[in-house]
Amino acid sequence: MILPSYDGDGFANLIASCIAAAGGVPRHPTARLAPPGRLAQARNIVLVLIDGLGHEYLCERGQGGALAGNLAGRLTSVFPSTTATAITTSYTGWTPFEHGLTGWYTYFSEIGGVAAPLPGKRRGTESALSGEAARAIYRAPSLFDTLERRAIVVTYRPLVESSYNRHHCGRAERRAYDKLAGFVAETEAAVKSGDDAKFVYAYWPEFDTTSHRYGVESVQTAVQFAAIDAAFADLLARLSGTETLIVASADHGFIDSAPDETLELEACPAVAALLREPLCGERRVAFCHVLPGKTTEFVARARAWLGGRAEVRESSALLAEGWFGGGVAHPRIAERVGEVSIVMRGRHTIKDWLPGEKRFLHIGNHGGTSAEEMYVPLILAEA
Repeated sequence: MILPSYDGDGFANLIASCIAAAGGVPRHPTARLAPPGRLAQARNIVLVLIDGLGHEYLCERGQGGALAGNLAGRLTSVFPSTTATAITTSYTGWTPFEHGLTGWYTYFSEIGGVAAPLPGKRRGTESALSGEAARAIYRAPSLFDTLERRAIVVTYRPLVESSYNRHHCGRAERRAYDKLAGFVAETEAAVKSGDDAKFVYAYWPEFDTTSHRYGVESVQTAVQFAAIDAAFADLLARLSGTETLIVASADHGFIDSAPDETLELEACPAVAALLREPLCGERRVAFCHVLPGKTTEFVARARAWLGGRAEVRESSALLAEGWFGGGVAHPRIAERVGEVSIVMRGRHTIKDWLPGEKRFLHIGNHGGTSAEEMYVPLILAEA
């Protein structure tokens, strides 16, 4: 298992460095490989986040390209190594322990059930959360509101007006794009939109989307990566002479899982019977909300069923050991991660299904503690 770093070698520390370099006050140690003093020397800081681009994949596939050519090192993701958790850290500077968004699916007592915080939908019904419900579950304030530099967020058009995005962008200007060429053009336009010093946050989601659908080892993902690498080179050329430092990284990496490596909860009714809520978190890391007084029994049954395919532990131990980071604890963090955590080993995943849910399985997965999922690149390129 690769456990997350929060003391200088992790994704959360990179965000702390960006905050400090842009005139804010970070909540956590800054990144050793990206000291704020170096970042602050640039007139413009551009944080490029390529969703899903793992360090291991970049080193294997990127030789000779612009991304690998500017690779400064590697960082760990947060835990779990997933978009909902890491991107919230990137928008706020808060650790998962603080912001409390602990996976694609999270149990929220504020709404009395399980929801996906990124799209803002309840699990099972897919109904949208009300504005009041969204405000209740998005606790952490936007880091952009704390910066001395002008802040601009460049993101995919279908995401730009979501409740999640509006909350976490705060007072930052928001620019939308539709395709990869638009991502480059809007990022360039943001940098060149005035003579003032800027912090630009630019997010590209399609590497993640392609890796989920076809697998990270697929031809389709290789084509997507080549396009991103070329776009990064184009962005560097367009920003030449603007006194810009591009800091590129990712929220997590990927592994591929075969259908026979997926364990379905319905195959073990003795374990399922002890749950009071559906599984939360991710297919690679499941947070289990157990019936009162049944935690010890649940752990024993789950270990007997899963054997060496998973680590089954009480979630309180993971919290105490710092897997979710430190800081001021979210007041509901314990209930967000349930009584028991199932951390899958190898390439195994775990899944449950609710009535009416469409049954499909992604080939590419993340959230776990393998090197492929946990290590993300740190890329530093001056323009």
